[in-house]
Amino acid sequence: MADKVAEAARRERETQQQMDAPAEGGPFATDPEYLAKLWAAKHAEWRRIAALLETSAKQVYDPEQDPQGVAWAQERETRRQDTLDRHTAWAKERQDAQDELRAQVWLPADTSRRLRAIAARAGLQPEQVLAQLADHVRMNDDGAMMVAPFTPHRVEGA
Repeated sequence: MADKVAEAARRERETQQQMDAPAEGGPFATDPEYLAKLWAAKHAEWRRIAALLETSAKQVYDPEQDPQGVAWAQERETRRQDTLDRHTAWAKERQDAQDELRAQVWLPADTSRRLRAIAARAGLQPEQVLAQLADHVRMNDDGAMMVAPFTPHRVEGA
C-alpha cells in the first residue's frame, strides 16, 4: 500500500512540475492539467485506502468492506446507467427523425383550393390532411394506389 501511495505522490509531483514547465512535446503534451488532476485524485484515494487499512487493522483491502468505496461505485453505476439511458433515448429520437419525411408539394391552383377547403372544414392545416391521406393509401398487387373514403380528423396531442 505504501508503494502505491508513494507512486501516486511521485506522479502527482511530476505532472505538476510538467504543468509549471514551458510547453513542449512529450508524454504530457496532450493535456497536462488533466493528467495532474488525475494523479492528484489517485494520490488522495490511495492515502484514503491506506488510512482505512490502518484504522481497521487489516492487511488486505477488500472493496466490499469499504463503505465509501461501495457508495462511490454505486454512484458511478447510476451515472453510467443514466448515460446509457440518455444515449438510447437520443439514438431512438435520431432514428425517428431519420424515418420522418418532409416534403414540399406544389399543387395546381384548383387542387390547392380543394385541399384548403377540406382542411378548413376539418379544422386542420392542409399538411395535416395530406399526412392523413398518406396514412390511408394502400397499394394493390399490380402497384396501383388507392385510398378508401375517410374523413380527416384532428389528432389529439398533435
